[in-house]
Amino acid sequence: MSARERPRAPRNRTLEIDEAETKRLVGKTRSFATPASPDELRDSIIRQDLFELLPLLPDEFVDLLVVDPPYNIDKKFGAASFAKLDDDAYERWLERWLAPLVRTLKPTGSAYICGDWRSSSAIHRVGKKLLTPANRVTWEREKGRAAKRNWKNCSEDIWFFVKSDDYYFDADAVRLKRKVIAPYRENGAPKDWRRESDGDYRLTAPSNIWTDVTVPFWSMPENTDHPAQKPEKLMAKLILASSRRGDLVFDPFCGSGAGPAAAKKLGRAYLGVEIDERYAALAVKRLELAEENADIQGYEDGVFYERNALAGRRRKR
Repeated sequence: MSARERPRAPRNRTLEIDEAETKRLVGKTRSFATPASPDELRDSIIRQDLFELLPLLPDEFVDLLVVDPPYNIDKKFGAASFAKLDDDAYERWLERWLAPLVRTLKPTGSAYICGDWRSSSAIHRVGKKLLTPANRVTWEREKGRAAKRNWKNCSEDIWFFVKSDDYYFDADAVRLKRKVIAPYRENGAPKDWRRESDGDYRLTAPSNIWTDVTVPFWSMPENTDHPAQKPEKLMAKLILASSRRGDLVFDPFCGSGAGPAAAKKLGRAYLGVEIDERYAALAVKRLELAEENADIQGYEDGVFYERNALAGRRRKR
């Protein structure tokens, strides 16, 4: 029985759409047979094979690439699937789409590419042929299946690349609010922390180890049945750090729309590409919902909170 066929728990908030709504939403997606202009692409979900679309895209119109490609494992994504390749073949596949994507990136642009322990080294090798590696973020997936003969797999990587030395990065936009365990004082005054109604807090500099991101699950309204959905909070960190309001964020493997939804909620323009009809429809639905509610779980009043911290704060109010 598939996830869509199983009965939902009473409090399950997974986003679902029926066939009639899927048809309506798919009608709002686009596809192109001739070269497209930046204005035509802006704020669009394109339902099309990425390799068909890439030659039709203009040069240097994207401010930020956020890429979550299939990892090098056997995986089914709705009607589409990815079959595991040998290492050399996977690198060739990566380069087939990354090289033309780099062409679309402005000279001041940045790119983030997601991977797991199997694909991360290949992403780095291919990426550094075309861009300059700036860092690697490792984030904790608190979900994960235990293994008897190996370590439980609960982390993923995001490679940060830039096209030139003239790139944008706003560290202040992605500071993390943490509880202070040992509140240090200088001349009797708090040093780099403040006392609030429910405790002492410090805004910490963003690091390349993230332990505050929650993988979407059944009680979260952003959850869908996509098998490899990224959290909006994760996307928000990348978008806020490496783009300005009004910039264009391009997510070429957008799945059920976490990247475009986060971009819209944060005042950026978006471009998403997804080949599967149902996931493309879900992406459009999430963009519609973002017009009504721009909340991102774990992000409030311009600050990112540690995992589950906001729920605790609200209970104490």
